Amino acid sequence: MPKREFRGAWIQCVNGQFQGMSTESMQQNLLKQLNTLKAEGTNVIIFQVRPECDALYESSIEPWSKFLTGVQGRAPSPYWDPLQWMVKECHKRDMELHAWINPYRAKTKNTTSLTSNHVAKRHPEWVFSYDGLLILNPAYKECRDYICEVTADIVSRYDIDGLHIDDYFYPYPVAGQKIPDSQQYNHYRQHCLNTPMTQNDWRRENVNLFIKQLAETVKATKPWVKFGVSPFGIYRNKRNDPKGSETNGLQNYDDLYADCLRWTEKGWVDYLVPQLYWQIGHKSADYETLIRWWNLNVFNRPLIIGEDIERTVKYTAPGEHNGDQMEMKFGLQDELGNVKGSVLWYSRLAVDNHGNYGYRLQSNYWRRPVLQPSMTFIDDSCPDKVKKLKCLKDEGERVLFWLAPEGSTWKDKAVKYVVYRFMNKEKVDLEDASKIVAITTRTYYKIPPVTDSGKHKKQKYYYYVTALNRLHNESKEVKVKVKY
Repeated sequence: MPKREFRGAWIQCVNGQFQGMSTESMQQNLLKQLNTLKAEGTNVIIFQVRPECDALYESSIEPWSKFLTGVQGRAPSPYWDPLQWMVKECHKRDMELHAWINPYRAKTKNTTSLTSNHVAKRHPEWVFSYDGLLILNPAYKECRDYICEVTADIVSRYDIDGLHIDDYFYPYPVAGQKIPDSQQYNHYRQHCLNTPMTQNDWRRENVNLFIKQLAETVKATKPWVKFGVSPFGIYRNKRNDPKGSETNGLQNYDDLYADCLRWTEKGWVDYLVPQLYWQIGHKSADYETLIRWWNLNVFNRPLIIGEDIERTVKYTAPGEHNGDQMEMKFGLQDELGNVKGSVLWYSRLAVDNHGNYGYRLQSNYWRRPVLQPSMTFIDDSCPDKVKKLKCLKDEGERVLFWLAPEGSTWKDKAVKYVVYRFMNKEKVDLEDASKIVAITTRTYYKIPPVTDSGKHKKQKYYYYVTALNRLHNESKEVKVKVKY
């Protein structure tokens, strides 16, 4: 088991699961999800807060989302701020909260009216229509600036751990539909001082400019906030590029104009989550082919795998007659060195234990706590050691107590602690994830009582405690001996 692993779950709103719920009902729904996901081992929640240039949080820039209250622009009653509430509840459970926005989509197909302060109403010249959607035009600098303004507002006002965007850049192609951007492309060609790019390259460059600017916006606002992107699962097919995968499906590079490998090579994103939603053995997009391809092509940023629960439990592993593909998929993740975790699509299926998936996470794959993947490319500073570690008895219980180390900046301030346990004379290896008994924001740890009789009852143990900063950079350890 790795010591560091990203264990995420997407909580979406665009499917309407919260639409029109009362404040109390939605909070109870989310509490159930968070409690269950925590018990199953999840350590990152990716929460959708901006599905169509609207807000599931208090915003002076964009209207309240219909996916929250049922009517765009209507505030929740009784009033609450879902993003603020989710940050608090996730942190209470020692989970990270990554705010998930859809940058370009201004209107979904089923939305019939927009408020007067919606960006598509205030700036209709910024959007184009495509297959019932309204899309902020990636060609316009004004659109890039606007999305970055919204992002800076979120990052500055909320104590989020990450800013996350998904796979919607230029719209997914639909037969008979054309992206209406020829006028903007012709204007670019007329004013280009050098040899102009092709229209496809120009579209890709528009998205590149946006990703770079968005990354810079996040880091300029709060440098510790992680920026993650979840692209479609195929970068390019080999028939279009010798370096592509042995697949035959829609492509990020050619069809969505998303050059996501360039974003990792340039260091614009902090983690990448390709959506590998297919099963092992899929004729056009085989999961094993794709995870091996991504493992070879994303190496300077954490590679996280977007996992589809439904298809994983629906299909049997090749050569098997019973069971499903969960064991084989997790085996591939463990085998491939550049894979640093997974994100579940979507949270509700894990919460409902669809196909026994949630139970197996809790009892096997995610049963022990782990740290977040290392991101020393953001910063490699560590907190100082904890102070005055002691084991005291409190009403018959043994409790470890310690003091937080001094820290004046986010780089050296401790926000969490790791507790390890080793038996007497056991080799001490803090890279052994099986020795982690807790990762906590508290400065104490209640030691579970020894319930078995025999040799363990009179055993000596050594507990080691380390401190973590916002990026889970770890301090040196401090130890204490505990006798039973």
